[in-house]
Amino acid sequence: MKYLLLVACWWMAGILPGYAQPYSVLIKGGRVIDPKNGIDQVMDIGIRDGKIAAIQKQLDTTGAKQVVLAAGMLVVPGLIDIHGHHFFGTAPDHYLSNGLVAVAPDGFTLRNGVTTAVDCGGAGWKNFPLFKQNIIDHSITRVLSFLNIVGEGMRGGAWEQDTTDMNARMAAAVARQYPDLIVGFKVAHYEPAEWIPVDRAVEAGKLARLPVIIDFGGGDHPPLSIEELFFKHLRPGDIYTHAFTELARREPIVDPLTRQLKPFVKKAQDAGILFDVGYGGASFAFSQAIPAAKAGFFPNTISTDLHIGSMNSAMKDMLNVMSTFLALKMDLKAVINAATWAPAQAIQRQELGHLSVGSVADIAVLQLAPGDYGFWDRTGTKITARHKLVCEMTIRAGKIVYDLNGIARPIVLSYSK
Repeated sequence: MKYLLLVACWWMAGILPGYAQPYSVLIKGGRVIDPKNGIDQVMDIGIRDGKIAAIQKQLDTTGAKQVVLAAGMLVVPGLIDIHGHHFFGTAPDHYLSNGLVAVAPDGFTLRNGVTTAVDCGGAGWKNFPLFKQNIIDHSITRVLSFLNIVGEGMRGGAWEQDTTDMNARMAAAVARQYPDLIVGFKVAHYEPAEWIPVDRAVEAGKLARLPVIIDFGGGDHPPLSIEELFFKHLRPGDIYTHAFTELARREPIVDPLTRQLKPFVKKAQDAGILFDVGYGGASFAFSQAIPAAKAGFFPNTISTDLHIGSMNSAMKDMLNVMSTFLALKMDLKAVINAATWAPAQAIQRQELGHLSVGSVADIAVLQLAPGDYGFWDRTGTKITARHKLVCEMTIRAGKIVYDLNGIARPIVLSYSK
């Protein structure tokens, strides 16, 4: 009897030789890149009950409900985009806070391998419950939030200039009320050359023990010093987004005259300030990115700043931004890390962004497709590349939710909350 119980336990754990385990999905023969666990080799991944049940060089397909034929493809953790705008709504004067410029996530994330999207400041402490009710609760994509320090959220114009609506204690209280959904605090679009929004957000961050993400600079000239921002206002683990922008209203990381990376920028990164892409519609310039890359400076995290303007302009989508950095000679594994494990750590969600046995089965299957590709920025500057990342399949919580070319056998999608 004891022997039978032992065999049963072995069988359930998948360690009994000769006993095939039934997987809901079995990914065969892909090049698995998992930066957290230091994996870069051809392996199989078995999925059961929404989690990764096994990752080995050879897994038996017997009993598997679906087998994914991934030979020649990259199998990576589900991508994490920590800067998008998903508080879509129908209010015409609400910009990215229940407004018409934001995008509902599932139509633009899953087809790009993105399984976790962080809305970056669309909702504030006043209207986060509406964002949760209308968007988060109905999305297949895991949607999280950097809560705007402005209570009204990212409504644009005068709404985002109102310092009386920047309440650190209320923001922290809402974050503590929704700890599974709110990952930090956002500052954006403030025009006066004052530190009030930054300091209020950092205060909220200290109260809730969460990071802040800074979209820095407004309309005043000269702009506030980013060196002072990094070393006198932010903390290690705080995030500087739009890192490669070149706009008059904010100080760039590369000197516009000498085209040299400012020395204190790398020092700030080494000291723990995280640099995020946040490509956006006007927040990325090759005049910044190319000299930075030549100096060996690359972002900690890759993100889109997704909204209807950016997605229909130079930015396109998450994979296009990742491919842009491949074209800038950022190492493939570093690019994957900057879109998976690094952002998971940045938002303090270490259960995400990797392919460990027992972790949620959020997976992207990608092609590094050969061809002639062009990547251009808002100024019209263009670089070319011979490869581009393309999403073949996205698996969210163990279910295939996107399959570009029908690489699953049988071809069955499980698109449900």
